[in-house]
Parts: sequence; C-alpha cells; structure tokens
Amino acid sequence: MCGIVGYSHVRRPLPEGVLARGLRSLTHRGPDSQQGFVTSHASVGATRLRIVDVEHGNQPMHNAEHQCTIVFNGEVYNHGEIREDLERRGWAFRTHCDTEVVLNAFLEWGLESFARFRGMFAFGIWDERERRLTLARDRAGVKPLYYRCQDGEIFFGSELKAIFAHPEVPRRLDLHGLNCYLSLNYVPGPFTLIEGIKKVPAGHVLEWCESGIELRSYLPVERQQPAPANLGEACEELDGLLRSAVQEQLHSEVPSGIWLSGGLDSSTITHYAAQISSEPLRTFSVTFHGREFDESNYVRAMADHYGTNHTEFDLNEDADLADTIAELSYYSDEPSADAGAIPVWYLAKMSRQQVTVALSGEGSDELFGGYLTYKANRLRNSISWLPKPLLKGALTAAQRLPATDRKIGLDYKLKRFLEGSLLSPEAAHVFWNGTFTELEKQQVSQFARKGPMADLLSTMQGGNAMERFLDFDQRYSLQDALLYKVDRMSMAHSVEVRPPFLDDRIVQFANRLPMKWKLNGLETKRILRVLMRDALPQSVLQRSKVGLDIPIHAWFRGVLRPLLEDTLTETWLREAGVFNWPMVRTLMDQHQERKANWGYHLWGLLTLTIWMKRWNVELPTAHTPVPSVEEEALVADSSSPWQPVSCSVET
Repeated sequence: MCGIVGYSHVRRPLPEGVLARGLRSLTHRGPDSQQGFVTSHASVGATRLRIVDVEHGNQPMHNAEHQCTIVFNGEVYNHGEIREDLERRGWAFRTHCDTEVVLNAFLEWGLESFARFRGMFAFGIWDERERRLTLARDRAGVKPLYYRCQDGEIFFGSELKAIFAHPEVPRRLDLHGLNCYLSLNYVPGPFTLIEGIKKVPAGHVLEWCESGIELRSYLPVERQQPAPANLGEACEELDGLLRSAVQEQLHSEVPSGIWLSGGLDSSTITHYAAQISSEPLRTFSVTFHGREFDESNYVRAMADHYGTNHTEFDLNEDADLADTIAELSYYSDEPSADAGAIPVWYLAKMSRQQVTVALSGEGSDELFGGYLTYKANRLRNSISWLPKPLLKGALTAAQRLPATDRKIGLDYKLKRFLEGSLLSPEAAHVFWNGTFTELEKQQVSQFARKGPMADLLSTMQGGNAMERFLDFDQRYSLQDALLYKVDRMSMAHSVEVRPPFLDDRIVQFANRLPMKWKLNGLETKRILRVLMRDALPQSVLQRSKVGLDIPIHAWFRGVLRPLLEDTLTETWLREAGVFNWPMVRTLMDQHQERKANWGYHLWGLLTLTIWMKRWNVELPTAHTPVPSVEEEALVADSSSPWQPVSCSVET
C-alpha cells in the first residue's frame, strides 16, 4: 500500500475535487490502485501498492454493514495468526489481505487490537454511526502518519501533500520544526515544518470526534524481563528472533529481494534470508567506484558467499543528480536533508525493475550501538577532565587544518569532536550527527530560537548516558530521519522496504541487554558481531561502518556547485526572509575556498529552499510563538523505551 488520505468533518462536505487531488498526490510508479469513499461526514481514499491478496484487497475497505471504513498503509506480518483467532471467534472473511484482518480485529477488540499487530502500519478507521475517526501508527514509526485539526475538522494522510491538497490548509513554516531542522537536518516528531500539521507519534492512537481529540499510547505497560544470563545465551536468543523476523518479512506474494550494503546489518539479514529462501536471493547495492568509501568489494564478497543474483548501480557524477534532487522535493514531503536520500533513491529505482518488496538493515545501529557518535560519546568522557581553555586551544588549532574532499575526513571528524566536547553531553550527542550550533543558527536565520532544541534535549532522562542516547535515537533520528528517508524514496518507486531488526520482539530484546553487549569499549554492536563471527566473511565482520550517502563536500565543489549557487541566490533568500544572505554567502565561499567543510549544512539549506519553492511555503505569521514540547504534550516518555505517555489535546 502506498498511501492514505482522509478528511473528517461535522460541518460541511468536502469541496468538490479535493479527494481526487489528494489521491493524485499519493500516486506513485508501479501497479497502484486508487480508490475513494465519501459520506456526508467523511472523505477517505487510498493509493494501494498490491502486496497481499493482490486481486481483492482494494481500499477503502468496509465492514459488512458499511459502518466502519479503513484505509491502510503498510503491512501486518502476523495477520495470518490474528485471522485464525478471529475465525475461531466467528468472524468470516471475504479476502485474504491484512487490511480486512486489521478492520475486523478493531471491531472485535477495539483499541487493544493495535498492540497485537506485528508490522509497519499507519491506518485510519472511520465509524460513520459514531462519527469517530481512529488513527494509529506502528510502534517503531516505520510508516508515517500526519494530521491537522482545523475548525472542528481533521485532515490526515501518509504524506503532507495529501493534506496540502485541501485548499483551506495554510502552508506556513513552523518555527519549532525549523529550529530543530537547522540543528539536526531533520524534524523530530510530533512537529513538522508546517504550522498546524503534526505527526502521530509511533505507538500511538489518535481518536477524533466532534467533541475533540485524544492522543495516547496503545502499548500495554510490559513488565521488564531480565537480560539473558550471559552473552552466549543472548546470542542464541537473538539468533531465533532474527530467523523468525526475516522468515516472516521475507514472505510475499510478489517478488522480493535484499538491500545489501556489505555492512554488518544488511549482511546479517542476507545470511538469514539465504537460509530460509529455497531460491537464490536477489540482492541490490549502490556503489561509488573509485571513492575511498566504496563498498563494492564487501558487497561482492557477500554476493559470492551466498550465491545471490546481484545487481548494482554505480552512483557517480554522470548521474542526473540535479534532476533527481528536484524530484526529491516532491516525494520527500518535508526536506530530506540526509544526503543518503540520493543513493537510496537510485537503489529503490533499480530494485523496482525486479522486485516489489525489499528487506533492509535499518534499526540495528540504534538498537545495538553501531554509530560512530557512540564512540565519540565514550571518548568525550575520557577527556572531560581537561580544562576547557585547553580544548578550545585544540579546536582553534584544528580549525587551521585545510578542508578535504573526503566524505567524512579526519579533519572534519576532529573539528566536530572537539567542538562537541565543549557542549553538554546531550547537546554533543546530537551535534556530532547534526549541523548548526545555536550561535550559527542565529547567524543563519532570524527565526533562530534556543527553546526548541533545549526542550528536545530535556527528554533525555533516566539511565546512564549511553542508554539515554540510544533511547533518544530510537525515538527521534531513527523515525524522523532514517526511516523517513527510506520510506519516501522507496514509495516513490513503489517498493515496500521491510526492516527485520525493528520487529517488536527484537526491539524489546535489545532494550533488555546490558550496555557492555552493545558497545564494548570502542567495539560497536558486540552481540551482533559475536553472533555472526562464524557466518559472515571476516572482511565484513571487521570493517568499520560506512554510511550510505554521497560525497557532498566534494560534489558541492564540483558537479553540484551550479545547483547550489542557482538555488541559494541573494534575490530569493532576501525575498523569502528565512535565511540571512550574508551568512549563507560566507558559508558557500568558505566551502569553495576549502576553509571549512560546510557540505552537510549547505545540503540542509538547499533542500529546504527547493522544498519551500515547490510547495509555496510561506513565512510564519508575525510574532508566532514557538511552543514548547511540554505545551504540545505529545513527546514520548523517555523513562521507558517506546512507551509514550497518555495525553489529551484540545482542538
């Protein structure tokens, strides 16, 4: 299923043509089907990517009495066992698709049904008799779900553009979202970059009716199970969980494959898939021949090791990069300021020629401590005793180093590490993967405020430092940067990407483990390396992590320089009024002169500018207050991983 769109109201009918425009806004390449349903109180529609019960799963889908209607984006992997339970309770089914299972489960168990679903999903269920809308999102936040309440009405969709289709929805830049975006290069939920449009948090259900809305977690409070007795026992348990998750997600009525990077995560998924599949696997990769971060040798070692039918695309300066970046602004909804969006775009485009479903390795780093930033956190602790004047002196000396064209060179890592070491541990953690400091934001934009990021960082509470950082990354950067990027780029090409590491059971297992089995000294993902040490090639096990993104520093000095300078122009920036032209010009000049590497910062400004132009986004209204996280009352409870608090929101 590609996407959903809806409009529920109690005052007036949907303006003519709006539903059709909303459906068109969800149109993707591939064998999609568009359907709509309109009553005097609601209008809902769906663009479906046919995966389960290809012939009979069209949406919107109704119950037998046409009282309840569902639109559904995603997959529920355990729909078969839930279906059997419902059949024992007397339910009859007209189709074999998971959509009907979700609808009947809701009618049988109500809101308690959502915790039974194992998968990735976002859906809306309209009850015509009670005039009640129920929205729910999967507990890992794999599938997006947006909503806007306005004048006693609610609009919702899998994409912002579905809500944009309504002519009465304003498109004003949200200051809270903007401030976080400038720091992080993504917008943490529940905010977006548009005033009044919010994300339904992962693991939450939103109920709307004429009297108002209520938003709360649907996850039961689970008793924390003890960790395994030893690392060997933990590996044995993880082995069973991975085997089960991959088997469940590999099942499909349409061709499927694996996104293989040659790293530990995707190689692990390939290992289990190869054991399960009765046919040679199809694997897909993006390479960067001639670059120091090219992974093709590791990819081919894996493809040869498991005898896969392998296909790869070499991403270089000859690709239509400028045109692709322009397309991203449409399919991304919000700016996809992760430079990895471009290779993922080409990966999905290439995969779609052979498969409709692909398994990937997303989520492992956030669960088992795989990022370089976790090492930086440890190193920061080891030098925390040094006087700040000494650290500042070291930073001044490092800033004299010439900027290289390497994607993440030693010069860049050293400067960022030393600068982050002068911040609080919480601020340093997000800074190392982020972009502008608070001072730089004030120089770049007149709308810069300290409050939004301060509120966000205040959610890191309880537990030791590494536990707090992992929990934060699971709740924010995983959902709103990594999964967001993969979902938009894959759905643009009608490919459904499934992340087995984010199986509910694996997430719960990982959160039980002691930190030493995740980050052991400076060894990342220890439990996964121990589990796979006799299965994967040693070259794959021992290599350092390499992210899948473009060499943005070099390409902004070369092939993408014209796009950068033609987009971030003095005329547009002064007219738009969001960014300060002199500071942006300084950043571009320093980057071209190799005085500093501002590639990731400029990428964020570039993609935001292209997006604003594409969707005619306006400046916020004068004196618009920046709400705090507490005022929104929509942030997950950080005291328990992925167990958000209940809350009520007035319309």
